[in-house]
Amino acid sequence: MKFNGQQATRALILISFSIFLFNLHYTGEITKFINPKYGHLSQSAAIIFLLLFLIQITRVWSSAPVHTYSDCKKSQCCSHGHTHDHGDTPFTTKKLISCAMIVFPLLTGFLLPAKVLDASIANKKGAMITLSGSDNPDSENGEDSRLHNKHINITAAGEQNVEGPGDNLATGSENEMRSGEYDKLIMALENSEVIKLNDKIYSSFFEEISTDVNKYKGRKIELTGFVYKEEGFNGNQLVISRFLITHCVADAGIIGFLSEFRDASRLKKDSWINAEGVIGVTTYNGAPLPYIKVTNWQEIAEPKKPYLYPITIRHS
Repeated sequence: MKFNGQQATRALILISFSIFLFNLHYTGEITKFINPKYGHLSQSAAIIFLLLFLIQITRVWSSAPVHTYSDCKKSQCCSHGHTHDHGDTPFTTKKLISCAMIVFPLLTGFLLPAKVLDASIANKKGAMITLSGSDNPDSENGEDSRLHNKHINITAAGEQNVEGPGDNLATGSENEMRSGEYDKLIMALENSEVIKLNDKIYSSFFEEISTDVNKYKGRKIELTGFVYKEEGFNGNQLVISRFLITHCVADAGIIGFLSEFRDASRLKKDSWINAEGVIGVTTYNGAPLPYIKVTNWQEIAEPKKPYLYPITIRHS
């Protein structure tokens, strides 16, 4: 029985990827990387890695005569050059680099905790420019860029909040909704005296409020988010922010409300708060922008699920 180290290394890498993905799902950390509605894809990948491992493990030990690199060179199958590897070729620098490129993400995944996107990322993404929509050329003509994204956000990634059935659901099929249900949700928003932004409906209500700020002026609102501050803010100003993930963290975008209250200067960036207040209207770079005059707030711990995920509208 002969042990093949290179084949064993390949088997170890395959089972490590499988364990890593299964562990992300077991701990719930997978939601810090991808939208939960794609969870079945990563679960499938974990199963595929496991199956490949089971196939690969049969190549680690062999009792039959080994088909070596030198034998292969002499055989007809490689008469035009050796183009495949039986696992017994010398371990070259090229192989080492290839292996390191595969192993590195595994090591970082196992050894480093998942880092939640924070205010520093929001700053790099130009949070206030994004929230005001003033980065779009159409805003120069008095047309808010959010109007162009509204249909996409509602039909493919709408996420909004009014207190109702399914509050605080933000995973998988639980974040899907029929178009009729969604329409009722928006009607509830339009008629509600107090707007409560839970995780499921946050982005959808944010979109509606931002599109027609004056319609919701004077309404009471309740929300949760992390503190973001930007150079040029007054001491009583901050943004109560959240990151919205449509597919994965690579496409994460910030949404939230500019807020004003006396104790804002006491709060540090990235601290999390629950807040209650009244919606008002201000401007940023000439674009109308909703803001919240906070009347009550409390600092809280970072939620177990800090990200928001869009509602998927089903038209069937």
